[in-house]
Amino acid sequence: MPSAETAAIVEREVRIEASPETIYEFLVDPGRMIQWMGRHAELDPRPGGTFRVDINGRHIARGEYVELDPPHRVVFTWGWEEEDSGVRPGTSTVEVTLTVDGDATRVRLAHRDLPEESRDSHAHGWEHYLERLTTAGSGGDPGEDPWGTSEGAEAGNS
Repeated sequence: MPSAETAAIVEREVRIEASPETIYEFLVDPGRMIQWMGRHAELDPRPGGTFRVDINGRHIARGEYVELDPPHRVVFTWGWEEEDSGVRPGTSTVEVTLTVDGDATRVRLAHRDLPEESRDSHAHGWEHYLERLTTAGSGGDPGEDPWGTSEGAEAGNS
C-alpha cells in the first residue's frame, strides 16, 4: 500500500441525463455494468461482497464493496489480478457519489490510495469508462468497448 507521501488520487466528475436510481444500477448490477465497463462482471453489492470486472480477459479488476447507500453512494476496493500489477486487489478504493442535478445526476468518482506511478493510467481509464457510462446511463449505446479485447488498448492497469 502506498505511503501517505506517495499515494495518489484520481478524481473525475460527469453529468448524466438520468436519475441517481438509474445510474446506481450501473454500479451494482452485472448486466448493466458490462454495458459500460468490462465484458463480464461478478458483483455482490453488499459490504464485503465481491466486485470483479473482467475488462478484456487479461485485465481483471477485483475488490470488494465497502459501503452502499442507494442511490447516493457506492464504495469498493480496487486492484488488478495480474501478478505484475502495481495495484493489487484491495489496495486502492473507489468512491462514487451520485447527486441530483436538475433532471440529471452529477457523478463524482474518487479513486484513492493509488501508487503515484499509476495515477495517469487510471485517470485515462476512468475518463474512458465514465464517457461510456454517460452514454449508457442516459439510455444510449456506447458501442463495443475498444479496450474489450486482450489485444485492445491499455485499460489503465499499472
